[in-house]
Amino acid sequence: MKPEKFLTIGIDIDGTVTSPSSIVPLMNESFGRDLRYEDCLEYNLANVYRITDEEFDNWLAQNGERLYDEAPVHGIADQVLRNWYPLHKLIYISAREAHHHDVTLNWFARYQIPYHEVDLVGSHDKLAAAQKWGVDLFLEDRLENALQLSEALQIPVFLFDTPYNQARLPELVHRVTSWEEVDHKIKTLSLGQARV
Repeated sequence: MKPEKFLTIGIDIDGTVTSPSSIVPLMNESFGRDLRYEDCLEYNLANVYRITDEEFDNWLAQNGERLYDEAPVHGIADQVLRNWYPLHKLIYISAREAHHHDVTLNWFARYQIPYHEVDLVGSHDKLAAAQKWGVDLFLEDRLENALQLSEALQIPVFLFDTPYNQARLPELVHRVTSWEEVDHKIKTLSLGQARV
């Protein structure tokens, strides 16, 4: 008989499971720029690239498939997630649009990244999905999401360190710099500690 899953983990995809820098080369190519990932000091890349939100949305509509197909794995995310799968329920909650479901699942299959559910909500507001799946904690790279989820749900959120999410963090939001670090923190939680 399979053991009961210990934690239900909500996991963002872009910038969390995929490398947060993967969008920069594609945007540089499209907009004739030479920006570095380190130059992306805010999440809204329309501001970083000095284009309108509409131009960015149009760009993503045209290049989303390629972006999601070519994105490299963030560090050892694939290994860690394979190790977690028998122990925890893995729920991926992403702002990707539903029509990117196939390219997303193909990417997961290519890198042998396991999942219990993949919920493409089409919006940065992941609160309803996190509530629906009953997540115990969340992995994220977008500061605003981390703050909203931790405050509304009173759960720990592990925020992957990026140039665009620098700020003072409340008690429930924990900055992590690698998948090795978040793996260690999850193991600590799994041993029964209520807070990290």
